[in-house]
Amino acid sequence: MTTALEIAECNKDRVGGVLRALREIVAAHGYVSREQEHAVAEVFNLSRAEVRGIVSFYHDLKTTPAPPLVVRICQAEACQAAGGRAFTRQAEDVLGVKLGEANKNIGLEAVYCLGLCAQGPSMMVNGRPVAYADVEALAEQMKDR
Repeated sequence: MTTALEIAECNKDRVGGVLRALREIVAAHGYVSREQEHAVAEVFNLSRAEVRGIVSFYHDLKTTPAPPLVVRICQAEACQAAGGRAFTRQAEDVLGVKLGEANKNIGLEAVYCLGLCAQGPSMMVNGRPVAYADVEALAEQMKDR
């Protein structure tokens, strides 16, 4: 497995290198640890606080390992108009976690547009988009996990 230091070095001279490196670290390791933040700071000659600021700004740069099941529900206007708010409440009840929270098994996250606006509400389950999301579709997705 590629280390954070190696990933940062590969992105050192690229436009947007810090963000690219952090996203590659998440792709390779699942999250950005404090040690990995330090490696990025060292390579890019930034303070740890600057790197931490970048990590905390972008919602996709996780600082803890993701649970095995991550459900993202679109909260944008088109999906809200198609019943997204009600579906979100139902999903919270079914999954046993609130939007923006996670436990060791399930994470429920807000996302703002999955590009399925005409087929809302929509969700993404472990990276797989689901149109016309409802409790039955959620249960079907969970069966495979």
